[in-house]
Amino acid sequence: MNIDVFSAHESNVRRYGRSFPTVFTRALGATIWDESGKSYIDFLVGSGALNYGHNNPNILAPAIDYLAGGNILLSLDMHTAAKREFIEVFVDTILKPRGLSYKMQFPGPTGTSANEAALALARKYTGRSSVMAFTNAFHGMSLGSLAVSGSASTRELGGVARHDVIRVPYDGYANGAFDSASYIDYVLGDPGSGIEKPAAIILETIQAEGGMNTASARWLTDIQRICRDHGIVFIVDDIQAGAGRTGDFFSFEFAKIKPDIVCLSKSLSGSGNPLSMVLIRPDLDVWKPGEHSGTFRGNNLAFVTAGAMCKMWSDTKFTPGVERTAAKLQRHLDDLVAKFPNCIEEKRGRGLMAGLKCRSHAIVDRAHDIAFANGLLIESSGPNRDVIKVLPPITITDDELDRGITILTQAIQEYVNGNCPAVSSASDLASHDQRTNRRDQNWGDHLSSKG
Repeated sequence: MNIDVFSAHESNVRRYGRSFPTVFTRALGATIWDESGKSYIDFLVGSGALNYGHNNPNILAPAIDYLAGGNILLSLDMHTAAKREFIEVFVDTILKPRGLSYKMQFPGPTGTSANEAALALARKYTGRSSVMAFTNAFHGMSLGSLAVSGSASTRELGGVARHDVIRVPYDGYANGAFDSASYIDYVLGDPGSGIEKPAAIILETIQAEGGMNTASARWLTDIQRICRDHGIVFIVDDIQAGAGRTGDFFSFEFAKIKPDIVCLSKSLSGSGNPLSMVLIRPDLDVWKPGEHSGTFRGNNLAFVTAGAMCKMWSDTKFTPGVERTAAKLQRHLDDLVAKFPNCIEEKRGRGLMAGLKCRSHAIVDRAHDIAFANGLLIESSGPNRDVIKVLPPITITDDELDRGITILTQAIQEYVNGNCPAVSSASDLASHDQRTNRRDQNWGDHLSSKG
């Protein structure tokens, strides 16, 4: 299998090609195939951009018809039939059933585009410049999004200073005993705290890249109340956790909150076509015409597939099916935690956005390599790269899910059996890092998948 052309001509920044050294050709559902015909179960799904699986026929069929009909593909923000249908379907199948009312902004096509627009609008609306963000957050690869991200290595990218960010602990940060919501409430009300009132508070309900840290319903409710009390715009970055990943369409539904602004991308199109959207509380929509722009904000093919995705949520059998699959995955992960207590500290995440916090990133690295060799794609996350991300399509079949979990179990078992010696000293760790440098040195490419 020839992969020389990639190393010869593609930038050093590439990462996934190093992690998965094969050439993929076909995909359907949760299974993808390479040039040799070998199949793989995909627990990565485009870093959460393919929640509905590869080439979902319910989503692709209208796209094929649209392409064959000579219809508009790029429209800037002009009116098109495809955009009109998407807006109508999104309102009728997603917003209204949840009692939500938002204006829709279509910025550039990536998640970081949505976050940049949300931050700019919050600053414009309030007249304040600072933003409150959380430890271990990740919001994208453009400068504003980098500024509110938590990882030191991420924030250093871009080479310029990033100001006007107030960093506070996320729910459960450190030992979990610190009540960060109460702290935020207190310092914002204390004129002697030295902390200025921010324009916005931005958060992920599950910090995917930060290690699958999960916010509780109580904490999210407290943050929303604090924002209301202090006149702060409450932004939920639902780019990776939204569009069905947790079992609900929005990841914050379980907490019964209504953010002021919601940012969506990744699986919004349902197909891998780039599309992002900012949902704005109507009274916050103070943009002037043309004040925020983006050439590719009119991706009509993505509107078509996004509309087809939304229609799936009107099927009374769809949501119970996702919930059943999520429950099955959670049982599998509970079994893994119980089976490998010396390797796995705990299960993290919620629904079909799950992770396994391991006791060493060496375990994750080795499990990744063994799983790939045996036909499973998995990813790592967290500041120490010690969390195995488990992101199967929410439409995965029982057979595909069981096969993937079996391969993951075998990979961890092989590590336990001693095929990869435990890392027990600083020198061992340094040596191990050198062997796995093909992944570590290119972590930025993984992060850029969000923007």
